[in-house]
Amino acid sequence: MEEKKKPEIHFSLVESLVIMVIMFAILGTMIIGMKMSPQIPILFVFTLLMFYGHFRKVSWGDIFDGITEGITPGIIPILIFLMIGLLVSSWLASGTIATIMVIGFNILSVKFFLPTVFIICGIVGITVGSSFTTVSTMGIAFMGIGHILGFSDALTAGAIVSGALLGNNLSPLSDTSNLTTGLTKVNLYKHLFNMSHTIAPSALIALVLYFVLGNTSHTANLSRIHAISSSLEQSFAVSVWSLLPILVLLLLAWRQVPAIPSLLLGTITALILVIIRDPSYGVNRISNLLMGGNIAKTPSHTVNELMSGGGITNMLGSVSLIIVALALGGLLIKFGVVHTLIDSIKPYVNKPGKLILFTELSGIGVNLMVGEQYLSIILPGTTFKSSYDRLGLDRKYLSRTLATGGADINALVPWGVSGIFFSGTLNVDALQYIPMAFYTYINPIMTIIAGFTFVSWSYKKHLAKAGSVEAMINSSVELDEKDKEAALKAVPAK
Repeated sequence: MEEKKKPEIHFSLVESLVIMVIMFAILGTMIIGMKMSPQIPILFVFTLLMFYGHFRKVSWGDIFDGITEGITPGIIPILIFLMIGLLVSSWLASGTIATIMVIGFNILSVKFFLPTVFIICGIVGITVGSSFTTVSTMGIAFMGIGHILGFSDALTAGAIVSGALLGNNLSPLSDTSNLTTGLTKVNLYKHLFNMSHTIAPSALIALVLYFVLGNTSHTANLSRIHAISSSLEQSFAVSVWSLLPILVLLLLAWRQVPAIPSLLLGTITALILVIIRDPSYGVNRISNLLMGGNIAKTPSHTVNELMSGGGITNMLGSVSLIIVALALGGLLIKFGVVHTLIDSIKPYVNKPGKLILFTELSGIGVNLMVGEQYLSIILPGTTFKSSYDRLGLDRKYLSRTLATGGADINALVPWGVSGIFFSGTLNVDALQYIPMAFYTYINPIMTIIAGFTFVSWSYKKHLAKAGSVEAMINSSVELDEKDKEAALKAVPAK
């Protein structure tokens, strides 16, 4: 994978810091303080930055190039968003979501609901290799079940997102796992094994938290659950056949078919079921379903709320947010703000713990500034690769840190691509679900802790071993100078 070229335009470090402080002050005040939708605050910051760049003699051509370069990485995610809109509407209409919910009502224990959601979403995430697909399929069904069981939508969404990101981190099919290993030239399965060292304790802590909260935060009404389940069975095609679209999606994931064709084939399978069960679905009705989403019309108001949604129109708000967020990120990169801030950190990374900490912070910073998980992996990755090599630190630690600071943190940024998607798909405000998505911030913290403990300890042993070998070679009287020079070259780098 080629490294991204650094921008020709460079704002100074002080100037870059001032820009970031003002940007976060405006976004924080308008989004958090005034509770505004993120699109307008981000567009306002984008406008200020664009005109400031032109005031600083940046040509309009360079500014528009920055916007284009910023939005380009979001084209595939945007298409995936639209495909998921199609998938959700068709799965609602075909009875696939209803079938999952009815099965869930029959087998899920209220006491273990949240831990079960976390585990199942993790397993599905590992299988399909996509947190987006996990959230838009199992996630939607679990949101409905959790709502009926009396759990807050924010808490259920937190468990769903945590499980989806857990699966994404451990899946060999994951795009972020393959991106990080391709960038760092680390074997994929070596990377996944190393990831498990921080994932295991992070998942265990999250599981305990969901178990504790699951026993204290619900007010389940069993008669209401039975009524909702009966209404679903009467109004929708609840059967084993309705699970066929899920089987198709899992099969395509196993065959490593990319996300867009997989989502389309999952949608087509569901639409075939819809047409077979109700031949009145003509071209116009199918078109309205895919565009406007499913509109449930049952005697139960609760069921109507749960089983309505999806469609392209309902995804357009999220798409617009991605576009303006990535456009802002493109300007920050074009003006050199991102590179200037990351490069300013490099002189302080002279030890493994510090290096891992600053790599993590850089990924978090790019996520906050740009809102794009791929760039939050690529920019710190290309910047710090040489630092890991200079210290003689295995790049598997770089790939792990990039994964946690990139993919995991992106879900915690309200204007990040993942944050936007999860919030829009689950219909839960990002600022509400973020505190409940325990795994997504425990895992990055564990990565930093491991950097200052286990990684640093093994690094010191490595240095001590390398030093003793070097001393033994230098003191040897049986080797001539040429042999000593050759032997020293074979000693591991300090």
